[in-house]
Amino acid sequence: MYVNPKNGIDDLLFGMNQADVRSRYGEPNKSFLDEEENSIWVYNALQLRLTFYADEQFRLGYMITSNPAAEVLQQKVIGQAIQELKASLPFKSWEQEDFDTTENHFNESNWLILQAEFGRVIRLELGAIIKDDESFDWKFGPK
Repeated sequence: MYVNPKNGIDDLLFGMNQADVRSRYGEPNKSFLDEEENSIWVYNALQLRLTFYADEQFRLGYMITSNPAAEVLQQKVIGQAIQELKASLPFKSWEQEDFDTTENHFNESNWLILQAEFGRVIRLELGAIIKDDESFDWKFGPK
């Protein structure tokens, strides 16, 4: 599972609509609306959660995975030691936020979060980039 910062995961690109995703991956195992009316789709076998933003015509804007096959720049992510992984990636600016036993390591320029527990990455979150004009930098569809 190739994580392409700023773009998406595998052939899922930020900006796809639900029909685009459904045509590639089929029906999700679970779907629901969050508190902001965004549509959330869950694919169990892929360990993948997708968020389609309601205020952006339900375009794909956020992805979360715990899939052990996830790779960023050809480096496995899930299960890796967080400090070693961060040191090996070319992204040098990281903010850290702690929650009980978990930590979020956030790289804003790529809108990438590596969530770690007990010093190992357990989850990766990737969001669409917001441009200087406050609009999303969609990678799928008309620009």
